[in-house]
Amino acid sequence: MKTTLVCSGGLDSVSLAHVLAAAGDLSRIVSFDYGQRHRKEIDFAAACARRLGVPFHLVDLSALGAALTGSALTGDIDVPDGHYAEETMKITVVPNRNAIMLAIAYGIAAANGDDAVATAVHGGDHFIYPDCRPAFTEAFDAMQRAALDGYADVALHTPFVRRSKADIVAAGAQAGTPFAETWSCYKGGATHCGRCGTCVERQEAFALAGVADPTVYADPDFWRAAVAGREQG
Repeated sequence: MKTTLVCSGGLDSVSLAHVLAAAGDLSRIVSFDYGQRHRKEIDFAAACARRLGVPFHLVDLSALGAALTGSALTGDIDVPDGHYAEETMKITVVPNRNAIMLAIAYGIAAANGDDAVATAVHGGDHFIYPDCRPAFTEAFDAMQRAALDGYADVALHTPFVRRSKADIVAAGAQAGTPFAETWSCYKGGATHCGRCGTCVERQEAFALAGVADPTVYADPDFWRAAVAGREQG
């Protein structure tokens, strides 16, 4: 199944790239510059495409991203520290981001004769991000089938949508994902900060999966307190 993958360069999407490549299904990687705080993640997505020997499409949405204000990922708002499943993390929502990106990826897939578009949205995203939930992905799949009816038959592939990030780590490890070659941190420093929601979730996932985490964190211990605080709350 020839599959176009939407890849941010993060742990989830790069792991899915390796899972698809191992099955012989990865056709191309699509990434987006939407004016996010830093471009480091795009470099990791491009490196993934080179490593797996597939075309890399970088779509410039920076002008659009400038209009999607109010998010800590596209503006000057500080990225909060703590667990993903906290109300404070809603400031990291970029409105309609996945819908916009997936629509473009579907166009690229259809134009190139691919059978599917894949995205690594997962169960841990459901609390914060409405466009990562099964209700959204199922509705979007139906909408795109209608949009391309008679021209192309492209399915939406979401293998992790009901699974945890620990499950992704396990699947990525089995597929030989070089986890050190992924970028999750929202703050974009020299190393992962260890304190933002993505860093906390990343460290927790490796611990739960029982897989060694090769990532260098500026604060490697904060995540335990963040997770414990969430569990007690």
